[in-house]
Amino acid sequence: MTLQEAYNFFESLKIETTKKSEIRIYEKFLHILSELKNRDFTTDEIQSIETELDSLSLKSNPENRKKYFGKALHKLNEYLKSTFSLIPGGYYITYGIAIGVAFGPVLGVLFGQFFEKSLGISIGISIGIVVGLLAGQYLDSQAKAAGNVL
Repeated sequence: MTLQEAYNFFESLKIETTKKSEIRIYEKFLHILSELKNRDFTTDEIQSIETELDSLSLKSNPENRKKYFGKALHKLNEYLKSTFSLIPGGYYITYGIAIGVAFGPVLGVLFGQFFEKSLGISIGISIGIVVGLLAGQYLDSQAKAAGNVL
């Protein structure tokens, strides 16, 4: 499946559905495909991307479209990240916040010694989110400067 065929396919899916959650997934696909079309790739790289699109079996007719195409979108993003170092916008911010939320309670336990335990945990999570957000913004800005953001 060529990039243009995939783009047309998701355009038609977007038009025929009324579910907002499905439309968001289709719009993400459309954004990625349009960004890929605008980049300068070699013929071999384009064939590699098109082979990956074929392996996703996009033209199958699944019962749960949102789930199926959500997984396909994730696989495509992982492929682009591992092969071409291309990431979607906000990629590192998302991971930074997730890591901040995960390690925030550890900070909260430490702060809980000085404050009430529940207050310490909430402060720890807040600090973790802020630190993760700042680290993610920094990494996203570096990726954008390098031209690796879709």
